[in-house]
Amino acid sequence: MDIDDILREVDPTFHSIPQEQRDLQDLTRAYVAERCAPELLHYPPGNLIDRVHENIKRQIEMVEEMTGNMNPKTNFALIVIQNELERYRFILRSYLRERIRKIHKHTLHYLSTDELRSRLSEIEVRYATARQSRLHEHYMSSFLAEFPPQLQNLNDTAGNLNMIDSPDLDSAVFVRLLRDTLVESRGVDDDGLIEGKEGQIFILRWADAKPLVERSSAELI
Repeated sequence: MDIDDILREVDPTFHSIPQEQRDLQDLTRAYVAERCAPELLHYPPGNLIDRVHENIKRQIEMVEEMTGNMNPKTNFALIVIQNELERYRFILRSYLRERIRKIHKHTLHYLSTDELRSRLSEIEVRYATARQSRLHEHYMSSFLAEFPPQLQNLNDTAGNLNMIDSPDLDSAVFVRLLRDTLVESRGVDDDGLIEGKEGQIFILRWADAKPLVERSSAELI
């Protein structure tokens, strides 16, 4: 069961919501989650981003066709469409910029394993790989070439010292439960399980909140 299945259960009108509106809701939810999580989340499944791009393209074409029509009703409709278009573009740009920010901050980390690379889209993988390659070339021409060969790697883990900077998985996040579930609480004084109820909001370490989010038992807010 994913988050859309849960929404269908709690909202009987979910089936009647147009696909474009559902895509905007899913994109907004993905953006909020990406902003709140300390590490890069998985790229949206399916072709959500492609559908949003296509919808933006259709709206741009509609605006171009309607521009110049002096009919007051058409002008009002044009204003509504333009506002909706700007909302789509703002959320999409903000979402992609947040992902790029995280890739910039921990490029080597997200390229270090197949599991981490799977969180990126194909374009993001190519971008991260090219960026890291150019960065390494810059470091080599600036100062690394003066070091012994064994000290020129940027991903060295020898001597129990990992040079790859990783996100802080103990960062605090806020989550809202989407259904009744057990919540692991690791406090300063004691640890344990809490019987969480749907709609409750918790502040947790991301390492504890991540399993809840991944199985759609909670969402980041």
